[in-house]
Amino acid sequence: MGGWNRADANVKLVDRFRDEVGDARVAAAMERVPRGAFVPRENRHLAYKDVAVPIGEGQTVSQPFIVGLMVSALDLKRTDKVLEIGAGSGYQAAILAELAGQVVSVERLPSLAESARLRLDRMGYSRVRVVLAEEELGWRREAPYDAIVVAAAAPKLMRVLMDQMADGARLVVPVGSLEGQDLMKVTRSGRSYSVETIGACRFVPLIGKDAWAEHEVRERFLRQPNGCA
Repeated sequence: MGGWNRADANVKLVDRFRDEVGDARVAAAMERVPRGAFVPRENRHLAYKDVAVPIGEGQTVSQPFIVGLMVSALDLKRTDKVLEIGAGSGYQAAILAELAGQVVSVERLPSLAESARLRLDRMGYSRVRVVLAEEELGWRREAPYDAIVVAAAAPKLMRVLMDQMADGARLVVPVGSLEGQDLMKVTRSGRSYSVETIGACRFVPLIGKDAWAEHEVRERFLRQPNGCA
């Protein structure tokens, strides 16, 4: 282990998919965020591999490549206000905070919300605020947002989130069945929305009103890793 450090490990991790992500700012942000700090100690040996890693409560920290792809698709500016659905361990929120002006990260599981909040505060990510999810998806009280990213699979494009987009905003969300999804990007222009498909992916299901009901989701899907199909 001589000479090993987290900064070197992050650079080597990002190097594996730098060209595919195609955004130098996103790659640099990912290099600055030590993924190992967002992974449970017992899974720390997987932190700098390009794989999804379990974080407890049937959830995962997503495959780094898919995080880079989603964040890149948001086309973030430093002045942007971003809504993240699914804080998880806080890893993606930290990357978003490296690129945007303000991040509101919503998490439905209280234990994950609290640990992500404490972790991000301890690491100095003051631009991120982690909030506990309410019945309605999103966080309408601080809408509209310049960008929205959903870190869980939705059964359809959800009007409730599209209504929280500012003019010119971008929404990136995996949409499909419980078995597999397509990563989709929605861009708002006035009252119109354009939709493009980025590629196939596989995420844990988004649970809540307008998404999947908890009783619909079998235990095997809660253990399904986030990443590319």
